[in-house]
Amino acid sequence: METLMVDRVHGSLRLFMHRNAVFLCERLCAQFPAETNVQLLATCYLHNNQPYAAYHILKGKKLPESRYLFAMSCFRMNLLREAEEALCPVNEPNIEVPSGATGHYLLGVIYRYTGRVEAAAEQFVQALTLDPLLWAAYEELCILGVAEDANECFSEATALRLQQELTSTSNVEKSNFVNENRFLSSNVSASFGDSPKQIKQLHANTTAEVSGYPHVKSTALHMQNGAPSNLSQFDTPSPTSTQASGIAPPPLFRNMHAYQNTAGGNAPSKPKVNAPNLTLRRKYIDEAGLKKVSGRLFNQSSDSVPRRSARLSRDTTINSNSNISQFGGNGTDHSSGNRYHVVDEMWTDNVTSTSSSTSIVDGRYPEQEKSERVLSQDSKLAIGIRELMALLRTLGEGYRLSCLFKCQEALEVYRKLPEAQFNTGWVLCQVGKTYFELVNYLEADHFFELAHRLSPCTLEGMDIYSTVLYHLNEEMRLSYLAQDLVSIDRLSPQAWCAVGNCFALRKDHETALKNFQRAVQLDSRVAYAHTLCGHEYSALEDYENSIKLYRSALQVDERHYNAWYGLGVVYLRQEKFEFAEHHFRRAFQINPCSSRNEEALEMMEKAIFADKKNPLPKYQKALILLGLQKYPDALDELERLKEIAPHESSMYALMGKIYKQLNILDKAVFCFGIALDLKPPAADVAIIKSAMEKVHLPDELMDDDDDDDDEI
Repeated sequence: METLMVDRVHGSLRLFMHRNAVFLCERLCAQFPAETNVQLLATCYLHNNQPYAAYHILKGKKLPESRYLFAMSCFRMNLLREAEEALCPVNEPNIEVPSGATGHYLLGVIYRYTGRVEAAAEQFVQALTLDPLLWAAYEELCILGVAEDANECFSEATALRLQQELTSTSNVEKSNFVNENRFLSSNVSASFGDSPKQIKQLHANTTAEVSGYPHVKSTALHMQNGAPSNLSQFDTPSPTSTQASGIAPPPLFRNMHAYQNTAGGNAPSKPKVNAPNLTLRRKYIDEAGLKKVSGRLFNQSSDSVPRRSARLSRDTTINSNSNISQFGGNGTDHSSGNRYHVVDEMWTDNVTSTSSSTSIVDGRYPEQEKSERVLSQDSKLAIGIRELMALLRTLGEGYRLSCLFKCQEALEVYRKLPEAQFNTGWVLCQVGKTYFELVNYLEADHFFELAHRLSPCTLEGMDIYSTVLYHLNEEMRLSYLAQDLVSIDRLSPQAWCAVGNCFALRKDHETALKNFQRAVQLDSRVAYAHTLCGHEYSALEDYENSIKLYRSALQVDERHYNAWYGLGVVYLRQEKFEFAEHHFRRAFQINPCSSRNEEALEMMEKAIFADKKNPLPKYQKALILLGLQKYPDALDELERLKEIAPHESSMYALMGKIYKQLNILDKAVFCFGIALDLKPPAADVAIIKSAMEKVHLPDELMDDDDDDDDEI
């Protein structure tokens, strides 16, 4: 009963009958309350979107699978602390994370959402080490901005290791299968010794279920001996010897003979082999192999050992009502007192004769065929793994570069994809996002529209698409997109982001805010929805709530530069220039090529115009110009700043950095020296000295120090 119920539960899950699976599994756990059954019930609850029910039945369980399911339930309920405790208990620091790669991935996501970026990255790397095909882990590393080059992650060495793992797993499965078969064979042999009737049943089943010969029934036994058959109870009539002249008899039946009518009590005799049939056999069997078995198969001497089929035939005819015509032949039955011996001999000789008769068919030995088949399978597996790794390398490198906002390089990588892979919803959306970051809204619109047309039910990226239409002032198309997304899935945050952008384009900020809040309510882990709420609060001049929403976005994704920029704008409007500078700088460090820098430049010019004696807006403007690689304009702004604040060390340090970019090294050293003479803060002294020492180094050798230089 338990096995049947478990099988039905799995069947219901496979067919997405989740309510049925829950019902059956609840009955299962009531009758058989084992922890493995409780795990299955928790799985059913999770599939049925009932994480609270899974949480209730798994709380306190200690098995690894139970801990993983409990952690997943907690994660779905946003109970991150309990989820972490289940995966990595504090009182058991050396315990392994359950479920291998997926367990490490879940723990990494928990670390990421709780602000522990380094620990999260470590878990994602561990997950990829255990399972190189866990794309979600590499995707998270790209979002964190710490992913290694895809050529390293999905390298040939990784492909070889994966191939070895899969091959070893396959060999273990084959070994288990062989051992099970041997165990089954030994049990069958033992059962033969106890019940001759089971021999009859085995041969009947074997005759009716030969793989590769679905048309072959028990009548094939008669065809082997070249005699006609009157077995009317079988489905398929026996072919005559002339019909079988071009067909080799299946090896399985080579050592078996037809049944005879034993109504008169006569024992079956050895069948005679006619010449045509013998010629037919010699056509397909090597002479050497034929000589080995000829003593058993074709010996017509009356002094030979009685045929094993005699015992089988007599036992069968006693227990059946079939009327079978007799074959001619002589022989006596000596098997009555040697049941175990005869059956044993029959079993071993049948295997021997079968293997010997098929060992040299077509001039190839079974071992040779088996080795060739294994090599063929291994080569196909190796080729498949290499092709998959090559595909993941291209996709991974493109996604990594796009997450680092190296947009042109990402586009070049995506163009290397095969046409079948490029023309998919995910890839087209990634290309559209890349063009969006390049402020090429027309191209972004083209690829997003193509993605939506090709895969209308793909919702990922549609929130960015709605923003593209917002910037293009395509009110009608934006309205149509919003309605389309809501009709597809009204519980998706992307749909309500599109609706919110539609109202924002009409300057109805309050209604837009309500729709963005709805998106946050549906999925609080979408950073862009929080940012859009912050934009609307900022438009309504509710700066306090705007700051809260921007910070919520950064809790979800620390590298969401739109939120950093939004905070800078809010602080700038509040005339908190130091805070504005900090947040603008963070946005610039994440995405130096963003169009937001141009907007920030306009904001700084307005701030300078409002308070011409304030040095901070001028310094921030110089930083933005530096990010836009407008070095002469940045120097001009700093020269004007020098008139207002001539003793500011950070100003001279920034001038030194600009002169280094312009390759005017003597002025760069001079400016760094003045910055040190003005006694900067202790934290800046080491940075300025390091930059001064590396003035004469080529730019390619200073890439590792860019983050330090940005703090100048």
